Amino acid sequence: MSLDSRLLEILACPEDKGPLLYFESEGSLYNPRLMRRYRIENDIPVMLIDEAETVDEAEHRRLVDKASGEGIDFTFAPDNG
Repeated sequence: MSLDSRLLEILACPEDKGPLLYFESEGSLYNPRLMRRYRIENDIPVMLIDEAETVDEAEHRRLVDKASGEGIDFTFAPDNG
């Protein structure tokens, strides 16, 4: 089951407050700026900094390439002031 589109529009990284990439097939949300992945358990995003996974450079590149190749966009457009 995928996350509700309205929820995705407001989900942000709890640390830098920026948008995330949603990987439905992997059950995760990803912040490429901090290289941090948040898991989704039972359709509930676990948005706790202490429980997030920091990925290595190879995994970061894989996720960014996957997002680009599959047309995965950020959860919301960042506010540029």
